[in-house]
Amino acid sequence: MEEVNIKSLAKKLNLSISTVSRALSDSYEIGAETKQRVRQLAKELNYQPNPFASSLRKRKSNTIAVIIPEIANNFFTLVIKGIEDIAQAQEYHVLIYITHENSAREIAYCNHLLNGRVDGVLMSMSGEMDDIDHINSLIEHHVPVVFFDRICEQISTVKIITDDYESAFTGTEHLIAKGCRSIAYLGILKTHSISKNRLHGYQDAMKKNNIAIDKQHIVSCSGDIDQDYQVIKALLTSAHRPTGIFAAVEHAALVCYEVAADLGLKIPQDFKIISFSNLRTASLLNPPLSTITQPAYHIGQEAAKALFGELKNRNGIENTKITLRSSLIERESTA
Repeated sequence: MEEVNIKSLAKKLNLSISTVSRALSDSYEIGAETKQRVRQLAKELNYQPNPFASSLRKRKSNTIAVIIPEIANNFFTLVIKGIEDIAQAQEYHVLIYITHENSAREIAYCNHLLNGRVDGVLMSMSGEMDDIDHINSLIEHHVPVVFFDRICEQISTVKIITDDYESAFTGTEHLIAKGCRSIAYLGILKTHSISKNRLHGYQDAMKKNNIAIDKQHIVSCSGDIDQDYQVIKALLTSAHRPTGIFAAVEHAALVCYEVAADLGLKIPQDFKIISFSNLRTASLLNPPLSTITQPAYHIGQEAAKALFGELKNRNGIENTKITLRSSLIERESTA
């Protein structure tokens, strides 16, 4: 006989696991009709709550987990600083888990956190997955989850983001305003919503300004320095070398500087470049790098505040998306 749990109830009712969980706990956020549907099916199927899971949630660990895809990117370093400052004020410890863009690790970490080790989870996903059972399992075990930057739309919770489309559009138009008419886009993680939004922002800015997009100028980076060096070198030595480069990740921008130096190319004389980046050393590069800087520290703070609000009140997290504004900082790389 199939095990009857919150997940199976949610599937039969075509509701989210968090909705079923809140309905069974009589949350004020769930309407009377939905509560009645959930309770009726639970009764028919003889659903029994997991007392072990419930007892775990009654014990506080005073610890939260932060799951991030990488640590080399300065963005995540600043996010963690924002989280830790809020956590410290709440007298909480922070455990950091790095997936290295590996979905299997993300799943393993989430499953590991079902044992009551942490009171809540802050997560930036390693990539978009059809299977999000590992996240639903956390919610089923009453471990609240808040997303930041790389979010999961299917989960009902707080999501802290920036407007990647708008930022990419603005950054591309900045290059156009500086005289660039042949602009390359350097992206990564093509399947993720962040990458899609940034690419669409670049494409729409080009279309708005009646500039044709060369398909060879849309370049996918892997994150591996040696591989990306060769890809970018091929771009900068091609017969149709771009006069401008929009880098969707700071890693790609730094590789551009390395390739340019090895090829004897000058920035911004031979090509101009702007990048998403939170590098504090961006102003120290030669030449200083123009950046689209996300409010990473503030993102960390807001994500932590949302999580601690839920841990304090236990009213169920509302499905809310908070969008913070990034800043375009012009420096000599686009002069």
